[in-house]
Amino acid sequence: MDAMTRRLAEFFERFPRAALVEITEVKGSTPRESGAWMLVSPVATLGTIGGGQLEFLAIDKARELIARNVAHGTMTIPLGPEIGQCCGGRVALDIRIVGDREREALADRIKTEVEKRPRVYLFGAGHVGKALAAALSALPFRVILVDTREDMLAGIAPGVETILTAMPEAIVRDAPPASAFAILTHDHALDFLIAAEALRRKDAAYVGMIGSETKKATFRGWFTRQGGSEAEFAQLVSPIGGEDIRDKRPEVIAALTAAEITRALLSGRE
Repeated sequence: MDAMTRRLAEFFERFPRAALVEITEVKGSTPRESGAWMLVSPVATLGTIGGGQLEFLAIDKARELIARNVAHGTMTIPLGPEIGQCCGGRVALDIRIVGDREREALADRIKTEVEKRPRVYLFGAGHVGKALAAALSALPFRVILVDTREDMLAGIAPGVETILTAMPEAIVRDAPPASAFAILTHDHALDFLIAAEALRRKDAAYVGMIGSETKKATFRGWFTRQGGSEAEFAQLVSPIGGEDIRDKRPEVIAALTAAEITRALLSGRE
């Protein structure tokens, strides 16, 4: 079960009486896009439509509908000085009490969104691999952690998928277009094999390999001897996480690499 589906189920289990707030129209500059939603119960919320006074007003309206047992309401909110937000746009909201039909529709919607998410394949469940899986687990991606060692796939962050395989390079071949591949195994030869498969695809959104400049140079020589081109090699990000911060703690490398992957996958998307 993905993280958002789990959170949705837990929310409704704790707060069966709730209202769905959804942005139905935006004009001008707004903090979130049309379709963004949140759930509001008398004492808690799940999700966000952008925060600030916009969200406070929507929460108040939703709780008013719940208290009065009114099934449906709407709001149009100008994001100007009158509410203390300077975005300057306008947001239309639909607010409705959640019944069985809305719960099913919301669960189906989340399932569809999850299926459409870009995929991130992490090869290697060592310290950095697990830290990177945790860093990515809250982001709008399908995160798949791959390893050849069964014991290493225990204790993974919730919502992260795992694959145990003796041939991780086959996972690269079967991945959908525009996937991201981060290579962090315990074996340099295996790293090289996986990286070569990813670079030869030519449709990867990101190919990154952990290591040093020396490792990158060694891979370059091996890759070109195996028939790889300089243009293909140029797509490799290595070392992952950049070189301007020298801190090598797994959590720091993971945070920097997660930012790289996020930029590669979401750049240009609305």
